Amino acid sequence: MRPGPRNLITDVADLRVGSAEDRTLRSGATVLLGDRPFTAAVHVMGGAPGTRETDLLAPDRLVQEVDALVLSGGSAFGLDAASGVADGLLAMGRGFSVGAARVPIVPGAILFDLLNGGEKGWAENPYKSLGRAALAAAEEDFALGSHGAGAGATTGNLKGGLGSASAVLESGLTVGALVAVNAVGRVTVGNGPEFWAAPWEIGGEFGGLGLPPRFPATHEPSPMKGSGEATTIAIVATDAVLSQAQAQRVATAAHDGMARAIVPSHTPFDGDLVFAAATGERPLANGEADVFALGHAAACCLARAIARAVYAAEPAPGDLLPSWQAKFGRG
Repeated sequence: MRPGPRNLITDVADLRVGSAEDRTLRSGATVLLGDRPFTAAVHVMGGAPGTRETDLLAPDRLVQEVDALVLSGGSAFGLDAASGVADGLLAMGRGFSVGAARVPIVPGAILFDLLNGGEKGWAENPYKSLGRAALAAAEEDFALGSHGAGAGATTGNLKGGLGSASAVLESGLTVGALVAVNAVGRVTVGNGPEFWAAPWEIGGEFGGLGLPPRFPATHEPSPMKGSGEATTIAIVATDAVLSQAQAQRVATAAHDGMARAIVPSHTPFDGDLVFAAATGERPLANGEADVFALGHAAACCLARAIARAVYAAEPAPGDLLPSWQAKFGRG
């Protein structure tokens, strides 16, 4: 397993990512767009999720493919980011055909960043515009850290952010992860700079610090945020041909990566959620053995992407928590 050329989810061919953020608002939105509709599924393990159109991702639903997936800040207000993406897709002629009409299929998930110090006294919900701007910005290359859905994100002790990573398997299949990290738990170990995800790091992508010599194994964490005030939302993607049921197994397995990188994770205060996307470019050569490998790779990619999100977060005036870079530096 090795990273793709960008070490981003867009190493999965035919996928693009766009982000838009408002620095005064301290929030934003991120969209994953396919050149064509793609198979998608979802698995939720957190206790406080916020979602749009996730029911249609079950294997027995009429619509089997989606046009885009959206991650957004803003709590329930952020669900409107997907409406902006849908408007933009309709203008592009995209969407599920129903007679003469087209309906873009845009599931989404949100995180809570309403108490991060940003200006939230809007007269009109800003997230629809942020969603459409994110769609317009969709490219193969995109910035990590304090951008898009991660612009106002925090963890238990540091700023969160937007992260991504990829892997190319020996079979030739590609896997990628995209995540907005806004967790109750911590991504770093104890009071030090080391990341819980260190065993899965490739090539010093988040500092190459390894693990500390001792773990705070007996520490009993207390929640630093209230109920519904957190959430880590993610997408894992592959170029494999997968059914919705197989994609859901990959999304389920990918949650292991969240647990490896955030301690604690999947708490009653988080809405932790993973979408899976499959573009269908490469058939499975080994059937369910490939699905097994994809689930493992998705978990590894997600752990790495979570650490990269926090590692890349940028300090800004008025931060309520320090960024990793401000506290520990690059040295």
